[in-house]
Amino acid sequence: MSRDPLGDRPVLARPAPRPAPRPARSGLPPGGRGSLRRVTSTWLQNDLGLLIGALGLSLVGVVLVWSATRSSAGGSAALKQLVALAIGVGCAAAVTRLDVRTVRAVAPVVYVLAVLGLAAVVSPLGSTVNGSRSWIRLPGGTSLQPSEFMKVALAVGLAMLLAERAERGLRQRHRDVVLAWVVAGIPVLLVLAQPDLGSALVLVAMSVVIIAAAGAPWLWTAAVLVAGAGAVAAAFLTPVLSGYQRNRLRAFLDPTLDPQGIGYQTRQVRIAIGSGGLGGQGLFEGRQTQGGFIPFQETDFVFSVAGEELGFLGAAGVVLLIGFIVVRCIVVARRADAFGRLVATGVAVWLGVQAFENVGMNLGLMPVTGLPLPFVSSGGSSLIASWVAIGLVGNVASVSAQGRRHRIVSPTA
Repeated sequence: MSRDPLGDRPVLARPAPRPAPRPARSGLPPGGRGSLRRVTSTWLQNDLGLLIGALGLSLVGVVLVWSATRSSAGGSAALKQLVALAIGVGCAAAVTRLDVRTVRAVAPVVYVLAVLGLAAVVSPLGSTVNGSRSWIRLPGGTSLQPSEFMKVALAVGLAMLLAERAERGLRQRHRDVVLAWVVAGIPVLLVLAQPDLGSALVLVAMSVVIIAAAGAPWLWTAAVLVAGAGAVAAAFLTPVLSGYQRNRLRAFLDPTLDPQGIGYQTRQVRIAIGSGGLGGQGLFEGRQTQGGFIPFQETDFVFSVAGEELGFLGAAGVVLLIGFIVVRCIVVARRADAFGRLVATGVAVWLGVQAFENVGMNLGLMPVTGLPLPFVSSGGSSLIASWVAIGLVGNVASVSAQGRRHRIVSPTA
């Protein structure tokens, strides 16, 4: 205690400050804890349910491909599927960690590269399989299907083009909608030139929903739907499709038209699914599957493997997993900004429409168009592109989580 020099009041002396405690030795370099915390936080901001659902569905696909090809190709097809899965997961992880500004900046480059890939397919570089010139042969006996990666490019390209006005809550101008449909129409025409009606329908469905969700006038959406119906009718009546593909469409209406071709294939698929019953004949025990009665079963008709060997319960589980992934994409879209909302919406439409068409053609409810079942069918291009789409949605979910955390913290900062 001391005296105040200006008075007689006693003044209590302040205690000396205590030295700051030394941080505990952790073995991490300076900033190591913070770096680890940031990495952990980044991964927790992603939609783990979406990632787990896609990984589980992909592993189911590997098993089904193995079952469909074990008698003809041994384990080579399943091994290729595992390699494609590893590449796809790596691509998804890389895309998830990208800054959203980087994604928007590279969207035009990705779109141009995808268009060049489609142009290469219809050039002498392309390879024809089953009447469709949709592949580019690569060294090592592998092939690339650019139309699968075009789905990724179109989702980010249209979102980048339309997000600016959507972010401000403005309706899209007519010239913006015209430009968007030019951007969408170029790949659609190139895919139809292969010809690949199934992939073209997926691209059109994505474009319609993305452009409508961005605030386009409803007359544009109605006009495109009418034009789409006319294009489908023209596919039946004109030689825009190959004879093989027209036979597929006609056999859907009347399977007796091609009893030894598409009619035979679809009939065997229905027999396989119908014989599965509730619980299935058992994995690797399906008579149609193991007997090799269904051509291209590991690609177009892999769902029939689940129906025959895993039964109604197993096939329903596959459908529920796909539905879960689509719903998670929609949930992410509802929480995102304009750009992320359009990207996630496009991915949801892509996966949903493609799965509906594939399962429908296995059940005889839709014509056979050659579309793979996302994450399940054999095919490296389809699997890798689907995982890149999951990475995009994960990126959107991460950005949305950061934005919500910032809004919560900033008022008290």
